[in-house]
Amino acid sequence: MRVLRNIVILTGAGISAESGIDTFRSSGGLWEQHRVEDVATPEAFVRDPELVLRFYDMRRAAIQTKLPNAAHFALARLAAGWPGAVTVVTQNVDDLHERGGVMSGLIHMHGEHLKAWCTACDGRPVWRGTLIERPACPLCRARALRPDVVWFGEVPYHMDAIHAAVRAADLFVSIGTSGAVYPAAGLVRMAQGRGATTLELNLEASQRSDWFDETRLGAASVLVPAWVDEMLGRAFFERSGTRSDSGTSVSAAEKRGKPKI
Repeated sequence: MRVLRNIVILTGAGISAESGIDTFRSSGGLWEQHRVEDVATPEAFVRDPELVLRFYDMRRAAIQTKLPNAAHFALARLAAGWPGAVTVVTQNVDDLHERGGVMSGLIHMHGEHLKAWCTACDGRPVWRGTLIERPACPLCRARALRPDVVWFGEVPYHMDAIHAAVRAADLFVSIGTSGAVYPAAGLVRMAQGRGATTLELNLEASQRSDWFDETRLGAASVLVPAWVDEMLGRAFFERSGTRSDSGTSVSAAEKRGKPKI
């Protein structure tokens, strides 16, 4: 049976929702009372930069008042205690993974609220204040800063590194994602194509739940710590040469020659 060594974890808005950060779209298709097309596209920034900058200034201030939850802390435990590689690919632009203790192997594919992007020098300075006043870039002094987030119609960051990690993964885990936004939604297919076991942890079934070997439903703050405990227990027993389960149950993944999660 194939040994699990390399883990890739894709996280979405659901993991931060319990910290009080709103999920991307409400049921009415609005994002904090704004249409996505009005605040999260390059065209919106050209059309009404004041609205876009005010919107992101508000969100930047808000996330600095939020705290990591049990799911963030659990992933930090996994990253610190797992004997193989753990890569956390997040669609979230908050810094809760960092404050939760994930110190390495973290990739922000959609950018970060606490950075600005200078379109003049391509610098990305840490930024905790506002941008509405059009402040100068601390690197080149040009007044060309915008939020360092990936808007609709733009290419996500670090895709080469993400694809390399997914291709090397033995286990791919999706946490708190809708399965609606590409290219993130397609990563599970890439992982499966390379023989990885796949697991979804989500509050409710996503648009892509049927693509996973296993789906567990519930709050991230409950599911993720429990799963991390399982994984770290598995690592301990494998190091000690014993089994962490009775060996009597067979999952769908095992029937396909994949290791049990």
